[in-house]
Amino acid sequence: MKKRPGDSLFTKYFIKACDGFITMSEKVMNDLRKFDKLKPATLVQHPLYDNFGDIIPKEAARKHLRLPMDEKIILFFGFIRKYKGLDQLLEAFADIKPQISNLKLLVAGEFYEDEKPYQDLIEKLNIKNDLILHTHFINDSEVKYYLCASDVLVQPYKNATQSGVTPLAYYFEKPMIVTNVGGLAALVPNEKCGIVTEPNPESIAAGIRKFYELGEEHFIPHLRSEKKKYSWSNIVNAIMSI
Repeated sequence: MKKRPGDSLFTKYFIKACDGFITMSEKVMNDLRKFDKLKPATLVQHPLYDNFGDIIPKEAARKHLRLPMDEKIILFFGFIRKYKGLDQLLEAFADIKPQISNLKLLVAGEFYEDEKPYQDLIEKLNIKNDLILHTHFINDSEVKYYLCASDVLVQPYKNATQSGVTPLAYYFEKPMIVTNVGGLAALVPNEKCGIVTEPNPESIAAGIRKFYELGEEHFIPHLRSEKKKYSWSNIVNAIMSI
């Protein structure tokens, strides 16, 4: 995120008032230690979101959302903001679309900035007919349908600390393609729970291709094993230890 005047001063003021800290990525822990090296701090993975309902079959999720049954669908999910890199994903999609038959990109989330640059880019790349745009607020009751309907969740971020979308993907046992920024890569073991790429369209396109070469089922056992780290008891124990 872009630094703003006063950020450092306010951070120091806030940290001084705290007795201890819990961080959810190594990146945040490293940033914290630049301000305070002595107070107790523990790194704990963001717990799973377990309030969006159970995993449902892909066919049922697609039927609910009126999505095609015979297409390959990659998902961008969440508020659309510049740092999340949707523009990079659109360019990557345009590059990889001719190489993967029946590929669609589902964009599910509300614009938090001017959408015109994205619409202009879509027109420029000539990919409008291959996009499924649900660019509105997604109610909690609908979240499970988007995760379960897709083949893979793509987080093409340009910068980040961690992402709340990652534990959401773990809960629904959905493979991820994430960029190597902030703490994202540390949360997604490469070629096990997903694919780690560099934050540029060429690398993201290569990641999408690699995902389909391996196949969705390749990732499921790893996701089920890794998600055990994201229990609520872990964060409760961390709070108690501090």
